[in-house]
Parts: sequence; C-alpha cells; structure tokens
Amino acid sequence: MQKKLYFGSNLKMYKNIHDTVEYLQNLVGYTKDLSRDEIELFIIPSYTTLESAAKNVDRTYVKIGAQNMCWEDEGQFTGEISPLMLKEIGIDLVMIGHSERRHVFGETDIEENKKVKAALNHGFTTLLCIGETAEEKSYGISPEVLRTQLKIGFHDIPVSQIPNIWVAYEPVWSIGVNGTPATADYAEEMHKVIKQTLLDIFGDAGADIPVLYGGSVNPGNASELIVQPSIDGLFTGRAAWQADKFDKLIRDAKTAFESK
Repeated sequence: MQKKLYFGSNLKMYKNIHDTVEYLQNLVGYTKDLSRDEIELFIIPSYTTLESAAKNVDRTYVKIGAQNMCWEDEGQFTGEISPLMLKEIGIDLVMIGHSERRHVFGETDIEENKKVKAALNHGFTTLLCIGETAEEKSYGISPEVLRTQLKIGFHDIPVSQIPNIWVAYEPVWSIGVNGTPATADYAEEMHKVIKQTLLDIFGDAGADIPVLYGGSVNPGNASELIVQPSIDGLFTGRAAWQADKFDKLIRDAKTAFESK
C-alpha cells in the first residue's frame, strides 16, 4: 500500500481573519479532488484566526492547528493559550517546539516535553518540530542534537499515543527569508537519524510516526525532497501561502512520488 503524504504550512504572524479564511477555502477548493487517503493537508494559522477558520472550513479536507500551547489547563500564565481554550474552538492539531519558539522565545526541550504531553492528553494531533542551528551543524553534531530533542520531547510518552504524533525536521539555518534549503541528500540523512531514534524511543511502532521536512521548501526542490525514502511529507513556508501555488506544489510533489 502506498504511504500517505503529508503537506502543511505554518502561517506564522501573517494573514488576518478574512485572508486566512479565504486562503483556506480556496485551498480546499483547489485540492478537494485529491484523495485524503493519499494525502493529509494541514494549515497552522495565527491564534486570532483559529475560531473563524474552524467554523468556516471543511476539516474533512484540511486540519487546522495552533502554533503553540501552554502545558497547563489554566493558571497565572499571562499571554499563554490553554489547551482547554483550543479544544473549545475545536482545532485538530498543535505545533510544539518550532525553532522560533525555541530560539527567539527561549523554550527548552523540557518545556516542549510538557507541551507534548498536554497536547496528547487533550487529544490533539501533536506536531513536534526539531532542528539544529548552523553552529551545531558546523560542529558536526546535528544527529546528536536531533536525538536529544526527540528523546526529551517524547520522554514518558506511551506507545498508545503514536497515532497522534507527527514530527517535522526543520534545520534552523534553512528557515525564513534568508534560509538555505537543505539538500535532498542531507535531509534524507537527518530523516534516517530521526526515524531510527523514534524506533529507539517507541520500538517498532515508532516506524508509524510520519516525519516531514520543512525549511525553505519550494517548487524547485519539493519533488526532489518528497521522493526520499525517509521523508513522509513537506512542511512548506511562504511557498505555500498562496493557495493556487501550494496546490501546484502538492500536485507536482505527489506526481514525482508516484512516478519514482
């Protein structure tokens, strides 16, 4: 049986409510003919747009996620968002540990583990983002960094939660306006490390966790990335922020995968 391919985007601090709903509705319209047995599509917009997105978009075709979440249900955590608040809106997914959360806002692996546990305990699909910095790469310790982030991030998570776990590998040096995309060979090498670490953590069942590549994914490299054996999907940045262009990227990547 052909494996399912995962395609998604984090809209970061872009798009207001109107723009987000319009984008999502257009994206669903463009991709509706693609079997959801073959692809999983997800978008992670800003907090202020989540309720409108959840109400106005058919989640049969696209999962809606939050960009971050507190590990506590309630309390004195000014500026944070509770899992109960996200459940009330009715979203599907929570992203944990994006590199900007780690490196701009100083979140630690231990904090990410708390958030992973909370997200899973509340029934969200949980997307843990991991990745090494340019400095860590230059020291040749990328595999160690990824293994550490995974082993702490998934510490004390039972195997029974595997159906709700996704991983995104986003090398920090490849993200953003000035990011440099990883080569397909390098991405595959790191994905192999990730896949093996998931087996180390969860046993054979760890093989069922999808691992996506993110980091300056674009129409020029998407097809080369998706055909790599250890890459299960693409977590696309600004190349996905126009619905028609994201639709074309998805279709081109899917065609490349099916014809490999």
